[in-house]
Order: sequence, then C-alpha cells, then structure tokens
Amino acid sequence: MQTVTLGKTGVTVPKNGFGALPIQRISEQDACALLRRAYDAGIVFFDTARAYSDSERKIGLALADVRPQIFLATKTASKDADGFWRDLHESLRNLRTDYVDLYQFHNPASVPTPGDGSGLYEAMLEAKAQGLVRHIGITNHRLRTAEEAVRSGLYETLQFPFCHLASEPDLALVRLCAEKQVGFIAMKGLSGGLLTNAKAAFAWMAQFENVLPIWGVQRLRELEEFISYGESPPALTDELLAAVEKDRRELQGDFCRACGYCMPCPQGIQISTCARMSQLIRRSPSAGWLTPESQAMMQKVDDCIRCGHCTSKCPYGLDTPALLRRNFEDYQRILAGKATV
Repeated sequence: MQTVTLGKTGVTVPKNGFGALPIQRISEQDACALLRRAYDAGIVFFDTARAYSDSERKIGLALADVRPQIFLATKTASKDADGFWRDLHESLRNLRTDYVDLYQFHNPASVPTPGDGSGLYEAMLEAKAQGLVRHIGITNHRLRTAEEAVRSGLYETLQFPFCHLASEPDLALVRLCAEKQVGFIAMKGLSGGLLTNAKAAFAWMAQFENVLPIWGVQRLRELEEFISYGESPPALTDELLAAVEKDRRELQGDFCRACGYCMPCPQGIQISTCARMSQLIRRSPSAGWLTPESQAMMQKVDDCIRCGHCTSKCPYGLDTPALLRRNFEDYQRILAGKATV
C-alpha cells in the first residue's frame, strides 16, 4: 500500500483515508461494520467533525479498542474560545479518546491567528500544550484563505477540495504545501458524487506524493473498491486518462460541489441536489431522479426569492439562484421529452 507523510507532522499513513461525513446517514450497526472493515483492511486515517452529527460517536464505538493504531482527525467550527473548548471536549467524549491526533479549524471565513481577537488559535495552542491535540490543521473551500493559512506557518495540515477537475491554482496550492511542508488532505475526491469513475479518480490522485485523499463512503461496496485500489494501485492508463479528460470537459467551470455551506435554504430548497441536477441525472441512472419525490423537490426551485442567503455563503462564489434556475429549466425539458439524458 502506498503511503504519504503529512508534511512537518512527520506522520506517515497509507495513502487511502476514510472520510466519515457520510456515515451519519447510516445506522450505527452499519457504520461500525464499515469502519471496522476499513481498519481491518489497513486504513488508519479517519476524518470527521463535530458538525457531522453522530459521526464521531460511531467512530468511537467502532474503533476505541484500537485507538493507538489509528490516526483521528476532527474539526471545530466554533467562532470563539469557549465554543472551541466545548467542541473539543465533546469530540473527545464521542471518540472515546483522551487526545485528537489532528484538530482542524472547520472552514473558517478567515484564518485564525494569534492576537486576532477570537482567542481560537490561543485555545488551540493551549489544547496542544495539555496533550489534548497533537497536530494543528485547517480546512477550507476558499483558495485565498487556504493559501494564507499555508503561508502563515501556523498550520501543519490543510484540508481542501481536490480531484481531477482541479484548476491550475489548485495544483499550485498542492505544490505550495509541499514547499512549506504542510500536509495536504484532499476532500471531495469524487466532487460530491459527480465523478463516477473511482478508479480514474484514485489513479489521478496517486500522482501527487504529498496528497492524502480521504474518500467519503457509506456503502460496503464503495469501501471495498477503494480498499482494492489501495492494495493494488491502478496505473493512470490511456483509458483512465480519457475518462479524466471527459470529466474535465463536462464538469469544469461553474457547478455546485455539494459542500452544503449554503444550507439550509429559507425556502426549503435542497440546493446541493437541485443546483447540480443536470449533471446528476446524466451521470447516474436517471430513473432515480425522475420519481414523483424528485419532481416535487425540483419544483421547490420555483419558490426561490433570490434572498442572497445561498450566494453569501457559497465558498466558490457561485450565482446559486441562477444555477438553480438553469437546472430547473433543464429538468423541465427532460420531463417534457425535449432534452436527452
């Protein structure tokens, strides 16, 4: 199995991490079985967050007895020191541990720094001094914020969206992390489910020696696929390169990455699904997106009042109402038989 060293942390783990956001959607029994299968197959890096409902608790239930053998990463989205400490102690209880290997600031609008008035970085340093946190990281979806964090010298790791739809600035960020010895943790390796060729995604990611991909899985068959790639890494063949190029032609540009930061919508619109319906319906079996339930979900787009709530929170600067409208109109054409899937 290939390994990756997370920058100046010096920590080396298999180049096949477990993203635990999706396990909040499945039962406790299924989640524990999935986590244990991942561990038994050699996966040791598990990433979660205080914001992922019961994800931390499920990890604690499944893996507490092998705690010394795994690397636990979690996150706090708190805006002040009091919230930081509440989140950290709750995470420790949920994970059934007395320390977190990597504690990350969760997608902050600006980079926490000493003396910025929030008290966040000072709290992080105190937590590290107490042995509650071993390494300090940050996650973000904003390129400028991510670059600032890497250049600050304050962070040992950066978690950032990265897949084969990456732009040149994204690739430059990976190079910058290598230069500054900041571990790069790649989230959204399948771009929120829009990339359906996991083998191509894995092979493309393997080119980057300093990148640790974390794959969000909630089904055993998905996990087994990534386990097989970890055990026998696929080469980036001409066939897989062709799949990568096809994805890039079809998806690069303004599209919803399903990060969910725009939610909830005041009008009840399921933005992260509705704003990418055109891609979803063409890149997966269409029947599942043409049900009465899906039609009712898409009809809610007509309730958009362009309040600006979603656009103000989108880390990619998308005109979300316009994106919703385009997807809604395309969906209506598909239902009417005037557009193909």
